[in-house]
Amino acid sequence: MEEQTMNTEEQVFQQRTDLTALNEAVASILSEIKKIIVGQDDMVKLILAALLADGHVLIEGVPGVAKTLTAKLVARSVHAGFSRIQFTPDLMPSDVLGTPVFNPKEASFEFKKGPVFSNIVLVDEINRAPAKTQSALLEIMEERQASVDGKTYFMEAPFMVLATQNPVEQEGTYRLPEAQLDRFLFKIIVPYPSETEELAILNKFHQLGSTPVNDIVKPVLDGQKINSLRKQIKSILIEERLLQFIARMIHQTRNHKSIYLGASPRASLAVMNASKAIAAMQGRDFVTPEDIREVVTPVLRHRIILSPDKEMEGVTEDEVIKQILQAMDVPR
Repeated sequence: MEEQTMNTEEQVFQQRTDLTALNEAVASILSEIKKIIVGQDDMVKLILAALLADGHVLIEGVPGVAKTLTAKLVARSVHAGFSRIQFTPDLMPSDVLGTPVFNPKEASFEFKKGPVFSNIVLVDEINRAPAKTQSALLEIMEERQASVDGKTYFMEAPFMVLATQNPVEQEGTYRLPEAQLDRFLFKIIVPYPSETEELAILNKFHQLGSTPVNDIVKPVLDGQKINSLRKQIKSILIEERLLQFIARMIHQTRNHKSIYLGASPRASLAVMNASKAIAAMQGRDFVTPEDIREVVTPVLRHRIILSPDKEMEGVTEDEVIKQILQAMDVPR
């Protein structure tokens, strides 16, 4: 009987996911990024979690808090295709997706792919383009493909959109449609650095002098490795009681008195996938309630719409999400 128990335990242990390669990869990327970025640990951690969970990220913050720089450094640390699209009011969908070009030799039109056909795509100031141009990203972000002139073009894996926006500036900006917001795994709010961090930033860039940033950060991970790590993330264990906790929490957003529009089932999947990535980054092959609580706010803050009276009172989405969590029994 004792021998049978030992064999069962050994079998369970052998089924566990080996996260050594994943943890080494995360540590290497963090090490490269911290050569330049001071503080903003939460932003960097969530971007890496989204990269592992096959999700997109919307980064919101005032100008000058390293939103674009961090996104570029993450892309720089990964040996994969990178493109940057500066969204402006006059940008057209064809400027993003590409356009058919006439080839005189072949006497036919050939599709010239736009900048969105890459592995990591930085969309800078995404709210500066009108809805027509923003809609060019809808199919690509959800289905990893683009339909142009009756033909379907597939994105090469890994594919990730990192978008930035300024929450303060209103002139010349357009609000992102709910359908597009829902396609982002996280919405990350980037705060100002502390006084100590600001001093560290000054010292670091003073020491760097004229050294180009791109010469400091080196690629430590390739696209094939990312695809392999993403498969590992999907195999992270999550108990039924935690799935019930996620479902109950999302359901609460649809019946809360302060919320006009609750989260969709896509939000449930986002919480589950993001919590798996966070668990793996912590070196665990199983999800805990703390992992779920850590990702809930960045996953939900852009997926719910507050009631008009709560908006007038100045209540924020983060505060309502916190209220929902506090009112729930957390699984142990």
